Amino acid sequence: MDEIFSGKLYNPDILCCLANLSNDEVFTPPNVANQMIDLLPPELFSDPDTKFLDPFCKSGVFLREIAKRLIEGLKDKIPDLKERIDHIFHNQIYGIAITELTSFLSRRSLYCSKYPNSKYSVSHFDNPEGNIRYRRIDHTWKNGRCIFCGASEQEYSRGDSLETHAYEFIHTLNPEEIFNMKFDVIIGNPPYQLSTGGGQAQATPIYNLFVEKAMRLNPRYLSMIIPARWYAGGFPTIKEFRNLMIKESHIKEIHDFPNASDCFTGVEIKGGVCYFLWQKNYSGKVLFYNHKGDDIRSLAKRSLLESNCETIIRENKAISILHKVISHKENSFSSIMSTLWPFTVKSTFDTFSREKRQKNDVFAYVMKDKGWISEKEVIKNKKLVDQIKIFVPRSVGSADPTKDVVKPILACSHSVCSGTYIVCGPFENNKVAENVIEYFHTKFFHFLLSLKKVSQDTAKGCYEYVPMQDFTKTWTDEKLYKKYKLSQEEIIFIESSVWPNKGENNNE
Repeated sequence: MDEIFSGKLYNPDILCCLANLSNDEVFTPPNVANQMIDLLPPELFSDPDTKFLDPFCKSGVFLREIAKRLIEGLKDKIPDLKERIDHIFHNQIYGIAITELTSFLSRRSLYCSKYPNSKYSVSHFDNPEGNIRYRRIDHTWKNGRCIFCGASEQEYSRGDSLETHAYEFIHTLNPEEIFNMKFDVIIGNPPYQLSTGGGQAQATPIYNLFVEKAMRLNPRYLSMIIPARWYAGGFPTIKEFRNLMIKESHIKEIHDFPNASDCFTGVEIKGGVCYFLWQKNYSGKVLFYNHKGDDIRSLAKRSLLESNCETIIRENKAISILHKVISHKENSFSSIMSTLWPFTVKSTFDTFSREKRQKNDVFAYVMKDKGWISEKEVIKNKKLVDQIKIFVPRSVGSADPTKDVVKPILACSHSVCSGTYIVCGPFENNKVAENVIEYFHTKFFHFLLSLKKVSQDTAKGCYEYVPMQDFTKTWTDEKLYKKYKLSQEEIIFIESSVWPNKGENNNE
């Protein structure tokens, strides 16, 4: 038994190669789980009274790796191995599984048996769950939505044969009553979002709900790996969550990964992921790590929120650049960007045709297509139809927002666009519009855009940190670097952070 938990036997780790449940319910690799556990003070693992909770068990990897450390750390206090394992499994480690299947998997990982009351369990319990519980919970519906998580009743009101995805930890007003005990450490990887049943496969974030519930339990330490979209995400509940995280000021460390596959191989999560350490008795600046692959790009002890910013700047080295830009007190480029669906209240047009049918038809840009629509469908911003303007894709996506390339289109006369685009402008003449497009093509522009762009969604607010310029002139990176007095180190950082812009001046 000692050889099993010490790793002295060659035993390939099945948890390294499990297929993920989905991009929203991702199994945590053992190395990532251990990196998160490393954030905790070592003395926790030599204290027989420390209690750990994973409130969203999937593979059981967090509990298993914690158990290994406790088995080693408590050697002197509980010398007998069997007695030590029994004490740890019965009194120190607890979990709540997200599905019945993951409850079996988690118990198998921790107890070496999916039923810890069987003879195969390394520690015997009098019940088939041990300390890893699963309860099938129903959503509580009101006006077609769950009052706890926002799930769509149409989408998730299911029979007993299907999972409800009503996770116990966030579907209760009193999570402290689940185990009726005080936890020192809450740690894990929560589900990220649920479909709301929208026409465009919309989804509502729920990872924030798990963090908030965990905070309510008032542990000494809290560590979770979650999407990094909360840094700048515009979803109303995420804005509230961001404000809470900043106000709490108990975050001691954040490890940021713009490319989620650096943590979860083969998984794309728009905007990347991060894991953090929240410490009850800590208040101060945050150790903020920027990761790329296996390397730490930069490390800084900094405020979570910079002055004059409403969102969190993820790149440490970007902060000095942003301060130099802000010091010029120029208007934001977002002031000439439209809101969503600039000409209609829908994402597309019902009368779209590749051929003109009526004299008053309007030329339309629809996704990657072009054609004609009835003028009756233009119900917003009618003055813009005949003005000089630029159409900018609303969705520009990759796993790393610093590598997204925005390709603006100089629109033809008497034209509109579908919800695929937002409008930039209007402008006095074509020369000004062409200069704006050249500005789009600079790395300087894309770098500042990336500071608020944490997903594929490139709406008006993403352009907040991009400054306006005198567009009677042509702007290049060299001119912009000189204007804002950027150091050679800052220039190198921008040049290395943003892909060469392959956008073309798509004049129509």
